[in-house]
Amino acid sequence: MPTVIKQGIDAEAFEAFLAARREPAWLTALRRAAWERFEALPMPSQRDEEWMRTDIRLLHLDRFGLPGTAPTSEAPPPALLAEGLDLAGAAATLNSRPARVRLDPKWAARGVLFGHLDDLLPEHGDRLRPYVERQVVEPGYDKFSALSAACFSGATVLYVPRGVAVDAPFHVLAALSDGGVDLSRVVAVLEAGAEATLLTETASATDQAAGFHCGAAELILAPGANLRYVNLQHWGQGVWHFAHQKAVVDRGAQLQWTIGALGSRLAKVNQHVELVGAGAECQVNGVLFTEGKQHLSYHTLQHHAAPACRSDFLYKAALQDQSRTVWRGMIKVDPRAQKTDGYQRNDNLLLSSQARADAIPGLEIEADDVRCTHGATTGRVDREQVFYARCRGFTQREAVRMIVSGFFQQVLDRITIESVREALGHAIARRVREYS
Repeated sequence: MPTVIKQGIDAEAFEAFLAARREPAWLTALRRAAWERFEALPMPSQRDEEWMRTDIRLLHLDRFGLPGTAPTSEAPPPALLAEGLDLAGAAATLNSRPARVRLDPKWAARGVLFGHLDDLLPEHGDRLRPYVERQVVEPGYDKFSALSAACFSGATVLYVPRGVAVDAPFHVLAALSDGGVDLSRVVAVLEAGAEATLLTETASATDQAAGFHCGAAELILAPGANLRYVNLQHWGQGVWHFAHQKAVVDRGAQLQWTIGALGSRLAKVNQHVELVGAGAECQVNGVLFTEGKQHLSYHTLQHHAAPACRSDFLYKAALQDQSRTVWRGMIKVDPRAQKTDGYQRNDNLLLSSQARADAIPGLEIEADDVRCTHGATTGRVDREQVFYARCRGFTQREAVRMIVSGFFQQVLDRITIESVREALGHAIARRVREYS
């Protein structure tokens, strides 16, 4: 089967996409409902408040197509996060088509499910259906969330049963060839008292590769669950990247979520954490590094829907050349969410006089017994620090690289897996050029 069903993303291509799949009727019905939303919704524009700082007029969806379903024999590019790790399971897709999957028999015997949704549904459909039908990411949020819900392909699922603590990480790679299309998504479900670590990353065939990604991540934590989730966006510099990512965290559960964003031509990501059970906690760490004319836009929402919950969001971005970042954060506290403790911060380091960082923190509080704080900073590299380092034998580039590494250290220190922390740090350091 070809890489894409048919060039263009239209009704004819969608019908061909459905016909090529062997899915239960309930899933087909979900897809059709989402497609109706996709056709009804307009393409976002800068007239919309959420998009006023992000220009996608050069994106033409008719240049891309919906992915085929047959597994591919092509090898995806190497992964950064998995190097040197003893994994509980690993899965990969290339252009939304399954490339490989592996689960340690030790964890399969404990009831853990891990792999591509297409492979798991025939045997485990009854168990997985409630989580897929739940649609944690709202299909009608915007045109891209509707497209993802209607046409997702190459979805990877992690399901950890009640009380099972997996002591080795799982790894998921979504890869693109030059000009390819990726509509993959990740669904992670941890039942009550379960523990797991999930590493996901994206990669392109080359650093300059083009393509289109429209995806989603759905994280569901039952009471007392504990998930460490790392997501590295490492597309080529020509990839359009759109993603909706949401976690639902129940009573007493804990989520640590780390995001690294290094690639893509333009990225627009909505990251939403909803704390729905008393005493739920989340910590979200973001590392963004941009160069050239990259544009990365991240919108975060910390939604406190239950009392006595805690959220801590820390995003740091370093920008060089003519690149731009947009971070818009919101802490939302429902009336019943008393005793909320919410914190958000965004720090930006400009490595060029032509780079630009927009930081827009916000609060929407409907309870009266809360502690919510937010802040944002933007500044340039201190030339005295560069001079000091050069006086001690460092080159200009080495000095700036050291300053950038120190800037990100607060976030990197929060990553509990040493090899992941080092891989992300090295990936950023390789991109640093001299301060202009």
